[in-house]
Amino acid sequence: MDYKEEDYLQLSGLQHFKFCRRQWALIHIENQWAENGRTADGAIMHEKAHDAEWKERRGDLLITRDMHVFSPALGISGACDVVEFRRSETGVSLHGQEGLYQPFPVEYKRGSPRGDTVNALQLCAQAMCLEEMLCCDIPEGALYYGETRRRETVKLTRELRQEVRDCLLEMHALYERGHTPRVKPTKACSACSLKELCLPRLLRCGSARDYVKARLEEL
Repeated sequence: MDYKEEDYLQLSGLQHFKFCRRQWALIHIENQWAENGRTADGAIMHEKAHDAEWKERRGDLLITRDMHVFSPALGISGACDVVEFRRSETGVSLHGQEGLYQPFPVEYKRGSPRGDTVNALQLCAQAMCLEEMLCCDIPEGALYYGETRRRETVKLTRELRQEVRDCLLEMHALYERGHTPRVKPTKACSACSLKELCLPRLLRCGSARDYVKARLEEL
């Protein structure tokens, strides 16, 4: 079953969702946002990457930025920071270009490599959109990290693709219900730009229902 265009979620939300389901809901369901140093640095980096007018050719390599992608099957839309098209006999044809080209998405991140799939999920979803749009296979992409100024090749495995699908199914279900998950405090909360909106410390105070119940019992 394909999703209708009006039901598409933001592809970039995958990173928020994997990092913290409540953070994703605050941003994408409740439309709340707050900046801090990390988000500001990331915005500057992506502003440079998302220059749709900038294209470059280096021999058999064609480089594009801010390429808009979507997937009716996954119900998402967004933009790729960079997509490199490398000339290849097993690639796809491109409008206005001679020969065949293999797509290779590159996602920019401000920090350094992580030990989880938070960043890789977003890259994988971009590749899955490109595969659906261009009718091709994309076995790998890359994450470029601003801190190290290096890129890391990411294999887009069957397991990573399934994680993308599983996350998106849950995201669509939460979005349809308009439900914001309850806070689950972790060490990462201190670095989150939304901590003053999320208020994870209030979890220790218990729920409003428990408070009312306790006061009634006292009476």
